[in-house]
Amino acid sequence: MTAFDPDSIRPALAANFIGGEAVVGRGRSFEVLRPSDGQLLGELRAADEQQLCAAVENAAMAQKASGWGAMEPRGRMKLLRRWADLIEADAETLVPLEAVGSSRTLAEVRAWDLPYTAECIRFFAEFADKHGGEIAATTPDKLGFTLTEPYGVIGAIAPWNLPLVMAAWKLGPALAAGNAVVLKPSELTPFSVVRLAELAVAAGIPAGVFNVVQGGGGDIGDALVRHERIAKVSFTGSTRTGQAIMAACAMTGPKPSTLELGGKSPQIVFADADLAKASALVARAITLNSGQVCVAGSRLLVHEKARDEVVERLTTAFEAHRLGTTWDAATTMGPIISEGQLATIDGIVQRARAAGAEAVTGGARAVSPQSGSYYQPTLLAGMSDDNEAVQGEIFGPVLTVQSFADEDEAFALANGTRYGLAAGVHTTDISRALRAVRALEAGTVWVNRYGRSDDFILPTGGFKQSGVGKDLGREAYLGSCKVKTALIQI
Repeated sequence: MTAFDPDSIRPALAANFIGGEAVVGRGRSFEVLRPSDGQLLGELRAADEQQLCAAVENAAMAQKASGWGAMEPRGRMKLLRRWADLIEADAETLVPLEAVGSSRTLAEVRAWDLPYTAECIRFFAEFADKHGGEIAATTPDKLGFTLTEPYGVIGAIAPWNLPLVMAAWKLGPALAAGNAVVLKPSELTPFSVVRLAELAVAAGIPAGVFNVVQGGGGDIGDALVRHERIAKVSFTGSTRTGQAIMAACAMTGPKPSTLELGGKSPQIVFADADLAKASALVARAITLNSGQVCVAGSRLLVHEKARDEVVERLTTAFEAHRLGTTWDAATTMGPIISEGQLATIDGIVQRARAAGAEAVTGGARAVSPQSGSYYQPTLLAGMSDDNEAVQGEIFGPVLTVQSFADEDEAFALANGTRYGLAAGVHTTDISRALRAVRALEAGTVWVNRYGRSDDFILPTGGFKQSGVGKDLGREAYLGSCKVKTALIQI
């Protein structure tokens, strides 16, 4: 059943947003395709470097001239809350716009992405008047204290997999702390964040405090990171790009950066777990958004006594999915974002199979009457620990399975990649669960669940090559502030 007509969504050519106005870019032209059927969604005109510089300069001027950074904190909080209200009220525009241009189904955007985006803004708005510094313990003849101040302009680069949600992660803490933001979305999913910027101005947030520039990562993204007025960078994406950004920040600052990068997250299922519940969680953690989630649980580590039952349950769950367009109400798993990403996924799978891996289910492109980019939910078994499918981020609905004999082997396998973003543990033994939390080299460990909740107070971020710094939580707000020390002789 078609929930809306995709042809009715025609984004405007003016997709840059600078100083409160939509602007047609003077840079490269991109054809933005609908992942669900490969049809043209719209043409994107990227900014050129001169427009990028204008956006940054405009943001710096707006942040100071409007008094945004020095505003009475509760005033800033009220404007951000009003913005969140407008986002929720704009569902009839934002929901189909997000769904048609991304891999997110209409049902997922309506039920989770949009309310989550608004609530994320509200959560960080509350920090505006809750933290300003601390009095230090000094000798009686001195008064020592710290103050927090905004950096000025933060450069943010958001990924394509959850466009609205990832934008909110960056905008919420940065704006609440009094910064201006210049955001570059992915050229694959460029349009919905422009609507966020329009709504910000409608809410009364000063024009220029939130600017959007469009373009590729290699030119506009790099120029944004390197601009001398960008005081901090926030990025979500691949480890390779994150390394390049960190190097650029070192050379042009040095300036701080928050980087949420790749993941190869293990899900450990012990024999004492509720296997029906654990299998359902494991299946959802790799098929949600067709596996295009940085924390996707892409490695199943299952006790040898439970392996057969868990694999059988996963096979049934995978084969029950109905692949289809994001605007079909019956779809349970949407498309891969692009043909290029699909080719990357399939290449890894086919090389693993050529090396002896077994595709228990799936293992190939899904044939779709819509001619979109779809991949079968895939379970791969029989690989060595050093296989590319086990070690590398696939970013698709591909789950590798390995078995273990005891706890020590499970933890060693779990920690056996260069990534450390997240991990899942399924067990009814609380002591084992606590040992796992301590033993696993991951920024987040979920026990008897998998995936983020609406608990915005919990920070997220990785270890090892999965990044530095934290999104969400108090840590994200404080990471958007610079700290000044004052010492007064009495």
